[in-house]
Amino acid sequence: MTEQIKQIAERIKEIREISGISAETLAGKLGVSIDQYLKYESGTTDIPVGIIFEISEYFNIELSVMLGGDNPKLRIYGVVRKGKGLKLERRKQYKYESLAYNFIHKKAEPFMVTIDPGNEYSLLDFNSHPGQEFNYVIQGTMMTVIDGHEIILNEGDSVYFNSGYKHAMRALNNEQVKFLAIVL
Repeated sequence: MTEQIKQIAERIKEIREISGISAETLAGKLGVSIDQYLKYESGTTDIPVGIIFEISEYFNIELSVMLGGDNPKLRIYGVVRKGKGLKLERRKQYKYESLAYNFIHKKAEPFMVTIDPGNEYSLLDFNSHPGQEFNYVIQGTMMTVIDGHEIILNEGDSVYFNSGYKHAMRALNNEQVKFLAIVL
């Protein structure tokens, strides 16, 4: 696994231990087996964004702290210059750039997401997490699957959905896709 995944796993374990919560209790709250949870916490298995989101909600900690380790400090406004967001390359399929990592007590988590072209017929990497999500395609064409419904989105198209349902995205037409994802 990548160094970033190992660091996220270490932060999760440390926060859990400081809070006096057992691994079994947290696994139960997340709805995963203790074996799966311990794989996440050891950094040997990729941790789905939805799980990290649920952990940050459970411990009332900014998602950007869980992902990047730094506490946001800005309260009035935060500027993130082009290409200078907090880079999160956790999965091979998706590259995330947090666009509000430096603002404290956010009501939403905006990300610029890049999907490189690949085998359009390979398995999708599904995710789910509490809340809602808004995706706006900036570049390329992507297929979005939400709860088994396939939706093709082109540049300028958007979709708003209940992110508690399993969802995944894939670049189409052998082109890179960039989209703005806002998680609420």
